[in-house]
Order: sequence, then C-alpha cells, then structure tokens
Amino acid sequence: MRWLLKFWDSTVGKKVVMGVTGIGLMAFLLVHMAGNLQMFLGADAMRRYAELLRTSEELLWVARLGLIGMAVLHIVAALQLTAINAKARPEGYARKVPQVSTLASRTMRLGGILLAAFIVYHLGHLTLGWFHPALVHLQPYGNVIIGFRSPLVVAFYVVAMFFLGLHLFHGAWAGFRTLGLAKRSAEPLQRAFALWFAVIVSAGFALIPIAVYLGILA
Repeated sequence: MRWLLKFWDSTVGKKVVMGVTGIGLMAFLLVHMAGNLQMFLGADAMRRYAELLRTSEELLWVARLGLIGMAVLHIVAALQLTAINAKARPEGYARKVPQVSTLASRTMRLGGILLAAFIVYHLGHLTLGWFHPALVHLQPYGNVIIGFRSPLVVAFYVVAMFFLGLHLFHGAWAGFRTLGLAKRSAEPLQRAFALWFAVIVSAGFALIPIAVYLGILA
C-alpha cells in the first residue's frame, strides 16, 4: 500500500494515472458515441439499446462507478500536476511564445473545467432528468428529441463537444506518449491518430443535437 501512495505522490505516477484513466475514458466515449448514433436507426433501436444496458443493474452500476472513479482520478491528478507546475515556477514568463504547442494543449485546463461542468449537466439532463422538461424512463429517443428543442442547450452541447475534441486531440497523444505506447517523433505536431479520433468522437456526439434541432431527427 505504501508503494502505491509513493507512486501517486510522484509526478510520474500522476502522469501515468492520467494516461491510463484517459485511455479508459476514451474507450468509453467511443462506445458511448456508437450507442448514441443509433438515434438515426429510430426509436425501436434506441429502446433496445437502453434495455440492453439495463439487462443487469448490478453490472451497470459497477461500470458507472468505474467511470466515475476514472474521471475523479483523472481530474485530481490533473489539478495536482497543475499545482506542482505552478509551485515550481511561481513567476510566469516575461514573454511566452509557443513553439510546438497547439490550441488543444493551451486550452487543456479551460477545456477540462468546461467538460467537468458539462458532465454534471449531461447526467442531470438525459439520465437523472434534473434539467429535462419531460424525461421518461427507458424512452431515450423521445427524451433526446425533447431535450434538444432548446437552441441554448444545443449550443452548449456543441461548444462542449468542440472542447472535447481539443481535449482528446492533445490528451490521446500525450497519454500514449506517457505510457510509452507511442514513439518520440521529430515532428511532434504530426498526431494523425489523435486528430482522427478527436474529430470522429466529438463530431459523432455533436451530430445528434444538431440533427434534432434541424428537424432531421424528429
């Protein structure tokens, strides 16, 4: 147990935790997106998908708690690494000129805060019904249609998915590098897998609220 705490207390340990939990969350997002896109197959397909997820309530809650645990570890590790970096350099650069950084890497903290807020809203919107005008259990198709009638809700989802894409673009690349699953490159901005993964996942999620608002899904 002591070695685990010692590992967590190190910056390397926190980066490894961020990498492992990040990849786990990436896998979840890909599966979740594929499930959500069944909206385009109609209400019956979405109902069967919802019923499949609830075949075993025990396993569903194990999965939920696992995801919550990964998200908490990911966020805590990120906050602690940020604090360590700030303590190591209490005074900022007189002039900071990015060399090989990207918009994604420079907005990781801001994007992370927005995504944390989005997760709370998303769960309250389409899972718990806190922010939904008429949530009905095991009726996901109708819940989504009603839930995205507001242009403000649609806009919030789309903006959140834009920042999710940026977060995934940098996070996927950094996570694989941290865990030694990607080799160092002479061209650090060439991140084809991270780019395509980020585009596919963020666009796949954003497509649904946009399609509902435009009347493509009704």
